[in-house]
Amino acid sequence: MKRIGALVARLTEGVLDIVAAISGAYYSRKYAAIVKRLGLPRAEASKRRGFVVIQIDGLSHLHLLSAMRLGYAPYMQRLVQRGEFALQPWCSGLPCTTPAAQAGILYGNNEDIPAFRWYEKEKGASVVCKGPRVVKAIQDRVSRGRRGILAGGSSFVNMFDGDASLSMFTLGALNHKRFFESVRGLGFVLLFVLNPFRSLKMILLAIWEYLTDITQQASALLRRKGPRPLEHGFTLLRVITNVISREIQTFAVMVDIYRGVPAIYTTYYGYDELAHNYGPLSTIALRALRAIDVRIRQIDALRRRALTREYDLFVLSDHGMTEAIPFREAYEQSLGDLIHHLVGDEVRVDEAFGSEQQEALRAIYLANELAAIEDNVRKPLGYIPRKIRRLVLERIALDEEAPPWDFLRRTEVVVRNSGSMSHVYFNVSGEKMNISEIAALFPTLMSDLASHPGIWLVIGREDQQVVVMSQGGVLSLDGGYDIEGSDPLAILPNPRLAAAQLQRLTHFPHSGDLILMGSYDPDGQVVSCFEQQWACHGGLGGPQETAFMMTEKDLAWDLDQVEQATDLYPLFAACYGI
Repeated sequence: MKRIGALVARLTEGVLDIVAAISGAYYSRKYAAIVKRLGLPRAEASKRRGFVVIQIDGLSHLHLLSAMRLGYAPYMQRLVQRGEFALQPWCSGLPCTTPAAQAGILYGNNEDIPAFRWYEKEKGASVVCKGPRVVKAIQDRVSRGRRGILAGGSSFVNMFDGDASLSMFTLGALNHKRFFESVRGLGFVLLFVLNPFRSLKMILLAIWEYLTDITQQASALLRRKGPRPLEHGFTLLRVITNVISREIQTFAVMVDIYRGVPAIYTTYYGYDELAHNYGPLSTIALRALRAIDVRIRQIDALRRRALTREYDLFVLSDHGMTEAIPFREAYEQSLGDLIHHLVGDEVRVDEAFGSEQQEALRAIYLANELAAIEDNVRKPLGYIPRKIRRLVLERIALDEEAPPWDFLRRTEVVVRNSGSMSHVYFNVSGEKMNISEIAALFPTLMSDLASHPGIWLVIGREDQQVVVMSQGGVLSLDGGYDIEGSDPLAILPNPRLAAAQLQRLTHFPHSGDLILMGSYDPDGQVVSCFEQQWACHGGLGGPQETAFMMTEKDLAWDLDQVEQATDLYPLFAACYGI
C-alpha cells in the first residue's frame, strides 16, 4: 500500500508539473504579447526578490477579521488559515489618513501632514490632499533627501509615487508616462482579444454596479434612511472606482509582475469609499471588499508562477475606520456653526469639509488615459474613447479650493474638518497661538468646547507644553504626564502612546491653534464625525487607529513596536536594500 501511495503521489506531482509548465508557457506568451503592445520594457534579469504591495484603503484589522468570519474575504482567510501568511495589526499613528500613511511607508517621512485638509496661516491658503499639484508639492517636501521604496518600480492608484519609474492614477506623479501611451491602432483590439474574459467581465460588472447603485439610492430614499443622499455623478464615479479603475490596476500589476519590475505598489479604494457612506461592515462595503479579495487571488496566482523573478506579497491597509454619527445629524449644526455661536456673530467662521473625492480624481486620470487612446487610434475608432472621456468629465464636480492669495476669503476663525478630528485656526495672528492667547480673545471658548457632548478632546499648546482638555480633566505634556482631574485619554487602550502622538501632531507647523477630537464611545466603538460620514478616520478612538498587514509566514516582521507608518519604511529598506 505504501508503494502504491508513493506511486500515486509521484504521478500526481508529475501531472501538476506538466499543468504548471503548460500554464506557465501560456501566461508567458500571453503577457509577452501584451507587454510588446504596451511598449513597456522588460526589467533586467535579477535573482533578487521583488515585492508587491496591495493596499486596501480604510480596512481596519478588526473589520478584516469580521469580514473573514462573514465570508467576504475568503482568499485572504485561506492564506491565513493554511498557515501560509501571517496577519498582524499595526498602529497607523496620527493622523490616521492616507496621505500621512503613504508618505510614511513610501518615504519614511510624514512630517507636517496634520490631516487630510488643513490651513496655512502665513499664506491664507487651504490645503486639501486631493489635487495633483497639492499632493506633488507634499511629495517633493517629504521625499527631499530620501529614496522611495518604489525606486525603479511601479505605482498604481496611489497618492505618492515612491520614486517609481512608471506611475498610473498616482496624484504625486505629474506628467509621468501614461500606461496606454505607446499602444497604437489595432493594438487595443489585441489587448481585448488577449483578455476576452477580463474585458467582458469588466463590462458586465460595470452594468451591475450601475444598477446596484441606482437600486440602493432608491431604496434609501423610499425608506427615508441611509447615509448618502442622491449625489450628482456619484453613480458613474462609483462604477469607475469599483469596476473600471479596479480592473485596470489589477491588469497593470499583473503585467508588471510578468515584466519583472522590482517593486510594485497599488491601492484599492472601493471599500473605503463605500464604508464612509454606509458603514465598515455594511453589505455594500463588504461586497466591494470581496471583489478586492478576488483581485488579490488573481495577482497572487501569477506571482506564484515566478515567470521572471520571485516576489514577496504584502497585503496591508493604511489605517482603519470607526463607525460614526455625523456631528450635524446629532446636534443639528456643524462644528463651524457651534464655534460661530460661541465666539459671537461679529466673528466670521470659515468651515471646510467634504468627501475625499478619490473616485472623481480617478475619473480624471481615466480621462487622461482615454485621451492617450484617442490620440493613438485612427479617427473613426477614436470616436468611442472621445465620447466616453467627455461623458466622464461632464459628471465630475471637483470642488477645488479658491486661489491661495484671495484675501477676500480671509476670516478670523478657520475650521478644517477631517473625519473625527478638526483643526481650528485664529487669523488674528499669522503665527501659531498659545492657549493663553486664545483665552484672552475668547475666555470661555475652550471650556465650552470641552463640555459639549459631541466633543471629546480640545488640544492646544503653551509654548512647548501640549495641553489636552476634556470635560473631566486636563492632561499636560511637557516631558511628563501630569493630570488634573481625570485622565482625558483613560478610555483608550494605550493612553501613553496616544499622548505621544498628540504631542507630535500638535507641534506640526501647520496643525491648528486648537485641535478637536469628536466624542468617542469605547463601548459602542462610535465617534462623532465632523464630516457627513457614517464611518470615518483621521482622529482617535476605535478601529480607525489600527491597520493590518499580511505577509508570508517566513517574512513576518515584528510590528508590535510600530507606532506610526514611518516605522514601516526602514523594514522595507533593510529587506530590499533601498
